[in-house]
Amino acid sequence: MTSVDPRFAAPTPFARLLYAHAVSVCGDACITVSLAGSLFFQSPTSAARGKVLLYLLLTMAPFAVVAPIMGPWLDRQKGGRRMLVIISCAARVLLCLGMAQYISKAAPEGLLVYPLAFGVLIFAKGQGVAKSALVPSLVRNDAELVTANSRLALVSVIAAAVGGAPALMVQLLFGADWSLRLAAVVFAIAAVLAVQIPRTRTRGPADARQERLEREELHTPSIQLGGSAMAVLRASVGFLVFFAAFSLKSDVVVLGIVGAASMAGNFLGVISAPVLRKSQREEVIVASALVAPAVFALLGAFVGGGFGFVLVGFAIAVGAGAGRLGFDSLLQRDGPDAARGRAFAKFETRFQIVWVVGAMFGIIPFAVQMGLFLLAGVLAFAAVSYVAALRAARGREMRTQLLPGEVDREFRRQRRQAMSKVKGRFAKPKPGNGPPPIDPEAPTAP
Repeated sequence: MTSVDPRFAAPTPFARLLYAHAVSVCGDACITVSLAGSLFFQSPTSAARGKVLLYLLLTMAPFAVVAPIMGPWLDRQKGGRRMLVIISCAARVLLCLGMAQYISKAAPEGLLVYPLAFGVLIFAKGQGVAKSALVPSLVRNDAELVTANSRLALVSVIAAAVGGAPALMVQLLFGADWSLRLAAVVFAIAAVLAVQIPRTRTRGPADARQERLEREELHTPSIQLGGSAMAVLRASVGFLVFFAAFSLKSDVVVLGIVGAASMAGNFLGVISAPVLRKSQREEVIVASALVAPAVFALLGAFVGGGFGFVLVGFAIAVGAGAGRLGFDSLLQRDGPDAARGRAFAKFETRFQIVWVVGAMFGIIPFAVQMGLFLLAGVLAFAAVSYVAALRAARGREMRTQLLPGEVDREFRRQRRQAMSKVKGRFAKPKPGNGPPPIDPEAPTAP
């Protein structure tokens, strides 16, 4: 039997998801560059705050659709997770072409960009939920979850830079409408790659008892505490992005350095998480993702100025990158497979809401040192609370995975039945029942 050179072997199921995700992230970067150039830098600061606030509300609104509609649909439809990836890429092709028609026009016709951008965000967030729900069915075991999530996040960082650079050049040379047409071409390629993702099997509709068990699994302390920690990190990212953008709008060079430092920090976070996972659990990764940014945010607050923003941006990006990988792997590890789409939709909704809330605080004109001190205090409080809550939860239940209470009750019932059978086997027979006792001194037959 001849062996096949790995270079010429067919891509693995996870690799096919990785390719489609990388190309779609390039398309998202093209859209971001197009909208940033038209909504932020081409308007004075006072007008930009109003436009950015409207955009923030639009980024939160799609989850009113994703959470109650797309999440359950992903879990109930056979192949729904793969299908949503395909549909989201194809739909964004049409939406980008529509936005290209109105991005350069004045109001009221130019206002049509906002509902089209709303549609783009709905499908982008829906694809993110479907992608996270697909990962466990495309890897061999749970030990590979952090590595798989790390590769997806690493590809996201690289693809965002790769997709954003040519889109910026196209926008500068030909305008935002052509960068949006470039995004449409990229999403068309992503849709073709998404079709090649293999179909995965999901369990059919569960009965009432099974649904109750799934709800209990989603409310275990490991998932709930991890979700709260990640919510604080996402709010901190939203705050810092817009706080730095408005504080450094007049100094584009320093703002670009802060952005580069954040990208480098995110890159470091996603490559360090799998290394940490070899010796530490997911909970330790999430806790570290809070502690380290809190320390550096405090240091950046004392330093202040552009260098303080660079330092804090780098540290929070490291924490957000590593923490997200830890939480995704934790949810994939402890969450029920049949409710995974709903679980990711629920937490994505929560994370996007807190990101928008943090961003709204970021557009408030704070003094630089005051804003960074506030950020450091929130992160420090969240880190201490998370570690204390984890210790309290482990004090109640010492397990590798926290299981629902109903599973514990069923286990105790089975154990009592087994013990009763053992006791019955060794119980002494009552008089008059069974064969007569054997006399050891009685003569035996020859």
